[in-house]
Amino acid sequence: MDLQALWLTVRLATATTLVLMASGIPLAWWLASTRARWRPLVEAVTTLPLLLPPTVLGFYLLVLLGPRTGPGRVASRLLGHPPAFSFSGLVIGSVLYSLPFAVQPLAAGFRSVDIALIEQAQLLGAGRFRTLTAILLPLSTHSVVAAAVLCFTHTVGEFGVVLMIGGDIPGATRTLSIAIYDQVQDFSYAAANRTSLLLLCFSALALVLLYMRRGRTGTPHA
Repeated sequence: MDLQALWLTVRLATATTLVLMASGIPLAWWLASTRARWRPLVEAVTTLPLLLPPTVLGFYLLVLLGPRTGPGRVASRLLGHPPAFSFSGLVIGSVLYSLPFAVQPLAAGFRSVDIALIEQAQLLGAGRFRTLTAILLPLSTHSVVAAAVLCFTHTVGEFGVVLMIGGDIPGATRTLSIAIYDQVQDFSYAAANRTSLLLLCFSALALVLLYMRRGRTGTPHA
């Protein structure tokens, strides 16, 4: 077992999940409540990573975050180093790649809340932030948990995006999925089997716990 890759994967999944929950909740709330004309466009953009091959997304991120582009130069100034082939670049790529796994469960949960409760809260003087924190989030706890679990688990298993934007640098950008690839390339099938089994058991356990919780709450959504 590559312990460096294991620790890096846990850090990456944790950071990605925190960023996605902080940004995904307001975005999902907007998608669930707005009637803006450009909502279908925003929904399409947030869903696009589900359809794109990971290597395509990783390639364009690698180009976009390069030193010759405006976003790349801005990111370099903010981070103090070029984002490509660094842990920061992995986080950026993972956030974009796992965005649908945060937004879609959250938006579905917010839409399932009775609109009458929201209208009553607004009539009583509750602002948008108060409505979100006091009504929508408590009544959509199962969706929030599902989004967090899906984001974390999906990030743990990422390969194409992290390989394209981060490369294979031990202790810096090599995650468990890349470690498995290296082990197979080196014909270390026993090591690859142990690492793959760890990821398989983790993903299966996360899903079982998620479905068990859904069964206890008796809700139809994930």
